[in-house]
Amino acid sequence: MSLPVLGIDIAKQSYQVTLRVGNKLQRHSFANHVAQFQELSAWLAQQGVKRCHVCMEATNRYWEDLASYLYTQGHTVSVVNPARIRDYARSKLLRNKTDKLDADLIADFCATQKPDAWQPLPPEVQELQALMRHWEDLKSLRSEIHTRLSNGSPSTSVHNMLSEHLAFLDQQIADLKKQIENHINQHPGLKQQRDLLASIPGIGNLTAAKLLSENIQAFSSTRALVAYAGLSPQQRRSGTSIHPPARMSKIGNSHLRKALYFPAVNARRFNPVIQTFCERLSQRDKHTMTIIGAAMRKLLCLSLGVLKSGVPFDPNYQTAATFSA
Repeated sequence: MSLPVLGIDIAKQSYQVTLRVGNKLQRHSFANHVAQFQELSAWLAQQGVKRCHVCMEATNRYWEDLASYLYTQGHTVSVVNPARIRDYARSKLLRNKTDKLDADLIADFCATQKPDAWQPLPPEVQELQALMRHWEDLKSLRSEIHTRLSNGSPSTSVHNMLSEHLAFLDQQIADLKKQIENHINQHPGLKQQRDLLASIPGIGNLTAAKLLSENIQAFSSTRALVAYAGLSPQQRRSGTSIHPPARMSKIGNSHLRKALYFPAVNARRFNPVIQTFCERLSQRDKHTMTIIGAAMRKLLCLSLGVLKSGVPFDPNYQTAATFSA
């Protein structure tokens, strides 16, 4: 017997739920605050529901605390890409959009599509991800301030303030980098995995930390990991007239793609395995960006390979192990 379904349309301050038991729908709204999550549990109990399949969109970070709470309460939780819900609504030719209708739609999506269950990250990976995301934010802000300084300013006082802000950001970035390194060193599992990744030419300690923060070590299939990163080739062919070249899908984790770009450029020069691979593609007159995208996929596959085998990178090593699709 299938579980009751709970669709949640979540926002920063509140969330709307639709409980679907058979063909019967019950709706309610709640404040999106950790201290009030028990109100949802009490409401479900009033409806006679002990366990259900919960589905919500990955909207910013608004969903994280509620998803973790419901997971600890024993519910099956699915967190889906908002694009899937949007396209599902289009497939049903829905024209109106309200919080209640969105919660109804998510509940219907959950009941019919049965999305995969979600699990929270291990605490040490969750902390590493928070540190790495903050590092990315600081680097982005530093780049913006540096650009403004480079463009010059007619005001000396503004120029001085920007310079002070840049120096402050440089110090924060340096301190955060040390904190990331210390965090990994304090967890033997993460430290071993970082060292394995750093054995691959093109991947340094910081890139290794980025990959681990996106939990690539949890994947058992290179195909699934490449798809998750949005690095799978995407083809659009129809009849004899529509046959453009395949492109990177970019439907996936943008943090992983961003983390792999410059390492792939370096690996193309210094990693013998990827260097040979890229030379073959170049001989087939592939575009430079196509080659770099392929190098990113190859580098990601090598990363998962060393993590699963526990063996540092060796360009002459050929593993007989295969990962299930």
